Amino acid sequence: MAASSTPISSQQPAKLTLLQVVRLALRRGHYSYRTEQSYLHWIRRFVRFHRRRHPRDLGAAEVTAFLNHLAAERRVASATQNQALSALLFLYRDVLECPLPWLDGIERAKRPVRRPTVVSPEEAGRLLAQMQGTPRLVAGLLYGAGLRLREALSLRVKDLDFAHGEILVREGKGAKDRVTMLPQALADPLREHLLRVRALHAQDLQMGLGQAPLPFALARKYPRAGRDWGWQFVFPSHHVCRDPYTGQPVRFHLHESTIQRAVARAARVTRIIQPVSPHTLRHGFATQLLRSGYDIGTVQELLGHKDVETTMIYTHVLNRGGRGVRSPLDVEPSER
Repeated sequence: MAASSTPISSQQPAKLTLLQVVRLALRRGHYSYRTEQSYLHWIRRFVRFHRRRHPRDLGAAEVTAFLNHLAAERRVASATQNQALSALLFLYRDVLECPLPWLDGIERAKRPVRRPTVVSPEEAGRLLAQMQGTPRLVAGLLYGAGLRLREALSLRVKDLDFAHGEILVREGKGAKDRVTMLPQALADPLREHLLRVRALHAQDLQMGLGQAPLPFALARKYPRAGRDWGWQFVFPSHHVCRDPYTGQPVRFHLHESTIQRAVARAARVTRIIQPVSPHTLRHGFATQLLRSGYDIGTVQELLGHKDVETTMIYTHVLNRGGRGVRSPLDVEPSER
């Protein structure tokens, strides 16, 4: 006897939950997996804040109340509040198709204006000397090429151009590609590192694995491309996991926390006073280029900054100001 009297072909498909619909909309828009997780997190918190009422029954007033709660009671940073706002704007505009009006009553979290923490060349050298293996290579790229941590970890083998001494940064911040230098001091260590990565990839292939996740729809267009050597991550993870998009076993890149912990340990050993993170090394790259006399437009391009004002902050670190002004006390008598 059949388990159900209703034919399978006539059964109604399961109704998707709100978060499942949001996830599908994000993937149609080619949002990164990191953004997907962040938006889903804020939408969940928004729904819970309003006692699990459906967002369709809420509106601008409830969105404003939630954002004000984050700023006034949770005391979140400005960037965190903006992230929550972006998630809710996406929900109402792209999922519910009910765009929110201008939100006048939002109490904006104050964004502190801070100068970047910068290590001196001597401190950077001591820091890198305390690191070993893959973390040292990654940290070297942050300081020697000005990469963001995620950009360094997301590098594919084909992004390294040893012949021309260049690195192609794909899908950097703002989904922009750019080219920066490949430090000659890292060329040979990177070549040796890639020999070990290639051996790991060959071992994966023998086991029927060897797949690296591909961006967007490339996996469907080129089903076997993910096994090609050029598409493998330069800094692969130690473990194989499931691709959240396809469910296939893949080898991602190292997790950011691996490098963050290594930098923190090295900073403690070298007894650097100021707080040091992987991003501090990128700040050091920018500052050292400006100190060496490179123009700010070149530094902006290498860093991948959208606005030159973002790059200008490093001139303040140099105590030179935007116009290179010197104090009257520093003027030599012969120049007066």
